[in-house]
Amino acid sequence: MKIAVVILNWNGQKLLEQFLPAVMAFSEEANIYVADNASTDDSVHYIKENFPEITIIENSENGGYAKGYNDALKQVEEDIYCLLNSDVEVTENWLESILEEFENNPETAIIQPKILDYKNKAYFEYAGAAGGFIDKYGYPFCRGRVFNTLEKDNKQYNDKTNIFWASGACFFIRKSVFKNLGGFDESFFAHMEEIDLCWRAFNQDLKTVYIGTSTVYHVGGATLKNTNPKKSYLNFRNSLFTITKNASGNLFFLIFTRLLLDGLASIMFLFTLKFQHILAVLKAHLSFYKNLPDLLKKRAVLHQKAGYFQTKSIVWDYYIKGTYRS
Repeated sequence: MKIAVVILNWNGQKLLEQFLPAVMAFSEEANIYVADNASTDDSVHYIKENFPEITIIENSENGGYAKGYNDALKQVEEDIYCLLNSDVEVTENWLESILEEFENNPETAIIQPKILDYKNKAYFEYAGAAGGFIDKYGYPFCRGRVFNTLEKDNKQYNDKTNIFWASGACFFIRKSVFKNLGGFDESFFAHMEEIDLCWRAFNQDLKTVYIGTSTVYHVGGATLKNTNPKKSYLNFRNSLFTITKNASGNLFFLIFTRLLLDGLASIMFLFTLKFQHILAVLKAHLSFYKNLPDLLKKRAVLHQKAGYFQTKSIVWDYYIKGTYRS
């Protein structure tokens, strides 16, 4: 079984300088690729000069995470894809237990390792932590991270367990599954496209697994910081995209509830004087309404499966009850 580590890059030379050496040192089992999204810095030249053994795939445009990987992976033939953010530090033997899971359990389609915070290595990192789930209203959350509350890593998640979604920061998937699912939905551009893909996998009875014996450290926000209103726009919009396409049950009720809860989020932004984020939520909803006909067409050809969510409301538990533990 062959594995390809594919790093998507856009003007990230400094990140490549910082994190590529560890990838090269600790990934003997893998072939390494850098998929460049039409960078205007010297990223490609840097790789050619310093890591000639790396295969460079040069995309013709910056199509974001979704299109960038869709285009690049057409040129990658290994059995397993590891989609690795350029701001991730890998560790020794990080691939060993991942490959073992794929080899021994053919029903496993997607895997995520433990993701800790590069800037505070004792804690889990926002984007994925110890594996993702969905609450009853379609809000994503993680073991080890609920909204902005991060747990300390006390080895409480050094397990192997089924999860609902795996983080795009370090995302392993069988090539055959990626192709059968049609890859990422390029209308997302960036953020939550991996949740959409995992949801489509779940709806086809494919398994996503968390492996806590493999650890990576993620900087997070290296391309788009959490304080950037554009990230709020993409997160709110793409979350609505995802549930419209994939959620089973009464879609009208779910969408209506989400619109109300997103309105409450805007009020919270108002109290914290984050006026640009209020505008981002409004723009996200307008974009959602504009794209709704296309989303419903996609929904019509996809299978929706019950039992996707945990019965609790993570919003209620976190903001009203004050329950922070995932």
